[in-house]
Amino acid sequence: MHRVIAVILGGGQGARLKPLTSERAKPAVPFAGKYRLVDIPISNCLHAGIFRVNVLTQYQSASLHRHVYNAYRFDHFSRGYVNVLAAELTEHGTGADDWYQGTADAVRKMLHRFEAQADDEILILSGDQVYAMDLAEMVRGHRQAGADVTVAATRVDRDSATRFGVMRVDSDHWITEFAEKPKDDETLDRFVVPDRVGHYTHLASMGIYLFRASVLAELLAADSRDDFGKHILPSCIGSRRLRCHPFSGYWEDVGTIESYHRVNLELTDPVPAFNLFDEERPFYSRARFLPPAKIGAAHIDRAMLSDGSIIGDGAIVRRSVVGIRSIVAPGAHLDRVVMNGAGAYDIQGGKRSSGVPLGIGHDSELRNVIIDRDARVGANVRLTNDAGLAEYEDDVITVRDGIIVVQRQAVVPDGYSF
Repeated sequence: MHRVIAVILGGGQGARLKPLTSERAKPAVPFAGKYRLVDIPISNCLHAGIFRVNVLTQYQSASLHRHVYNAYRFDHFSRGYVNVLAAELTEHGTGADDWYQGTADAVRKMLHRFEAQADDEILILSGDQVYAMDLAEMVRGHRQAGADVTVAATRVDRDSATRFGVMRVDSDHWITEFAEKPKDDETLDRFVVPDRVGHYTHLASMGIYLFRASVLAELLAADSRDDFGKHILPSCIGSRRLRCHPFSGYWEDVGTIESYHRVNLELTDPVPAFNLFDEERPFYSRARFLPPAKIGAAHIDRAMLSDGSIIGDGAIVRRSVVGIRSIVAPGAHLDRVVMNGAGAYDIQGGKRSSGVPLGIGHDSELRNVIIDRDARVGANVRLTNDAGLAEYEDDVITVRDGIIVVQRQAVVPDGYSF
């Protein structure tokens, strides 16, 4: 795998994931209490023996830089690296033109930074997807077939097909037709797979592409348009050897507040579809050396408690993910809550000028809530959205997709109710 260079795309603003992306790049969004989303594609690469990894970003990238620097350091005897490459202001650019305009444009502008040889392969991944894939298998299939481009694909239902690129393939997995985010019934009907499985009727691109480096350079030089799915891949049909790599495992595009909340809570299932407990293929992240979680006389029902978290007496935590260093005070009640943890403990119970300590205050009730990093929820707070509002925003909380979000470093005062 020494000829493979991985490129993780993470430069977009992640507007549908706001406010979680208001102050950070999408790949830096916390996941499963102790990870960041970018840890998933990086871990998949490392397990495949792919040790040259580039993360492309341009938006709110400080925390992403810090996380990658602290988490992924190779020794002096390794040629491996994980680099974060931000969009650059160039001598010939106009400022606005230097920003990445799309997935293909981002790779085009950074291609010279990869130092790829003609016989290398460029593996392009997304920074906001949850999956565990054997990328080495994809590379081997690409080489054995003599493909110019290989696209990883998974089965989706008809409604979901409108959000992805869909493809038609022959019996040998060669792609014969490709359409990006089709909306009309005629196109959707044409792309129904003949061997459909239940309601999974279409074969959708996962946004994971493997190119021969020389082919990628030629394609990006010949076509100045901005997007792989919309522009570059359709232009390859008939002129390049375009192959599909089918994937049947768990895969979720975490692009909205609803999907982010759901994917986190699915981890609390008795046998979760996405497995964090695989000893052969663990997911890596920054080592923090925190103490174990400490639980008082509390009731815990289907929850994940991260290192350094403290659950007080009488607290109820039901189907929730509790992040690193999270504090749940006595009597608090959490139901379907995702807590993204804290960067540090309050020193000597410090409360800042707000008078509210980090974590969840005593006797507060939270249901269908995301608590972002370093947020402070006071005592006797009620966040339950009894009115069932899909969208709402005030100075304290935000509601997206019917889920309450307490923003990073936000303060919910004692007694607040929504």
